[in-house]
Amino acid sequence: MSSDLTWLLVKKWNAFQVRGVPEGPVFSKEPGNLRNIHANKYSALSNPKFVGIDNKKGSIVLTTRKSGASSQQVKSGVQTTTLRRGGSRHHAGKLATHASNGYRADLRRSALARISALHAAKHGPKVRKNQKKTRSEKRAEAASA
Repeated sequence: MSSDLTWLLVKKWNAFQVRGVPEGPVFSKEPGNLRNIHANKYSALSNPKFVGIDNKKGSIVLTTRKSGASSQQVKSGVQTTTLRRGGSRHHAGKLATHASNGYRADLRRSALARISALHAAKHGPKVRKNQKKTRSEKRAEAASA
């Protein structure tokens, strides 16, 4: 079955849809959906190739469907790669390798954005040295002294 036909069948009736407001956007919580947007481009249900990025046990996991595997093969048709070390630039290189091999190059920017967000959430905000104090911090210091 083609991916377009699958999308037409799954589009309005699927268990992963999240509808908050009737006029607002429709979100999706399906595994393998990079942007969590209910759209054909990001859907792992309708596309034969998908890129899924999740945070599991402190490391980022990149999930793709093996070549030649059907969508009915849930565990045996999926390949997972654990990205343990390096920052978002290192992970961007891994994504570029997948894209250069012809594997969903159109999802490269969305995948990089998701990896960067997961990486930032894992490590927290950057602490800068010699950062100027705000007026309220200076005022609180003067009041306590």
